[in-house]
Amino acid sequence: MTTEDRKYEQVIYEEPAPKVARIVMNRPSRRNAQGITMTYDLDDAFKRACHDDKINVIILAGSGDHWNSGHDVSGEGPDNPSPDQIVGLCGCFGGKGWEGPYCREREIYLEITERWRNAPKPVIAEIQGSVISGGLMLTWMCDLIVCSEDARFRDATAAEMGIPGVEFWQHPYEMSVRQAKEWLMTGGWLTAQEAQRRGMVNHVVPREQLAARTLELANNIAAKNPFTMKLVKQAMNFTQDQMGRKASMDFAFHLHQIGHMQAMLTNGFPVDIDSLPPMIRNNVEKIIAARKTAAGG
Repeated sequence: MTTEDRKYEQVIYEEPAPKVARIVMNRPSRRNAQGITMTYDLDDAFKRACHDDKINVIILAGSGDHWNSGHDVSGEGPDNPSPDQIVGLCGCFGGKGWEGPYCREREIYLEITERWRNAPKPVIAEIQGSVISGGLMLTWMCDLIVCSEDARFRDATAAEMGIPGVEFWQHPYEMSVRQAKEWLMTGGWLTAQEAQRRGMVNHVVPREQLAARTLELANNIAAKNPFTMKLVKQAMNFTQDQMGRKASMDFAFHLHQIGHMQAMLTNGFPVDIDSLPPMIRNNVEKIIAARKTAAGG
């Protein structure tokens, strides 16, 4: 099956203008939470756009009121990708101890997001509503960000999960180090306006103008020489990596894994249950109880 024939379950692929592809995360009932199905729908859609010589620019959008609520923890859908979906070389998802979870997160969060970040075509985020934790990874892999006035951003992993930031750890490359520290340590919300002041966002517009303004920017860039745009992106990404972004991200990813292992050792679940908000904690405790029952414990 070619990418052109692919029918996506949680993504819409469209071409709103010549030379522009628009990939829409389409799971509004879950605020576009990213699970295995969406992850590999996205990967296929990005590959489709990148391999289409008629496409010069890619827009990443989300359906519904909110752009992305992070990793899917609902328990719906598969836990791991199938062998034919895996795009990296890190397998062993069923490995003993922490080997399985480590390999899983390396494949479906760290490496695949880095792959999208280095797509050879400009990618523009079209963001509305809330972006939480794992949703930031999808935000930061984009080259340009246009968001609505009501957009807001939050990484709750440190404040509520016992984890020092999401797997695609780019915080101090989106704002100053001290701003990033405070944001992570407090777990607070970052408004669209503040995100723009810190340099994380390019444009903030009224929500009713969001799609049109994003497409206008995409059309502007799509009209340029596509090879030149590719070189500009490669130069910028290389410069950021020379500033330590990739090395810092790899180091932080392993600290992220230590956070998970510490939680497993202390409470038998890969996040710090005691730090979770009451409603989420209740849901997690139900999941733990169900697992014990299924295991005959």
